[in-house]
Amino acid sequence: MSEMTPAAPAPASKPEPKARRPRPQVMKLTDAAAERVQELTRRADSEIVGLRVGIKNGGCAGQSYTVEYAHEIRPTDEIVEDKGVKILVDPKAVLFLLGTEMDYKADQMQAQFIFNNPNQVSACGCGESVQLKPAEV
Repeated sequence: MSEMTPAAPAPASKPEPKARRPRPQVMKLTDAAAERVQELTRRADSEIVGLRVGIKNGGCAGQSYTVEYAHEIRPTDEIVEDKGVKILVDPKAVLFLLGTEMDYKADQMQAQFIFNNPNQVSACGCGESVQLKPAEV
C-alpha cells in the first residue's frame, strides 16, 4: 500500500461584507429655514461653511438649541446638506436631534429658527429651553 497524504483543506472564502444600511439624515430643513441659512451665509462678516447646530445645558427646562456660524468642518461634525445649504451638527447633539425639522418663522415680535423635534419631552413657558430625550434607534 502506498502512503496517502490527506488533502489540504480548501481555503476558507472570506464572507462578503454586509451592505450597510444608509444612515438616516439627522435633520431636514423647511424652505423657509433653507432660505434664511442662505441669507445668513451671504451676509456673514467672514467666510463660513454653514451653520452649526447643537444643544447646550441650561435654561428652565434643562437644555436649549444652539445655532452659530461654522467657519470650518470639524472631523466629528455630522454634515446635513438639504435644499442647497449645509448644516453641521455637533456630534453630542445627534441622538437628540434625529428626526428634527428645522424651520424659520418671522412675525412682528420675533424672528427665529424653530426646531420641530420628535425627541422633545417638554419646553419652558418662554420657549427658550426644552427637555430632550435621546432618539430611539
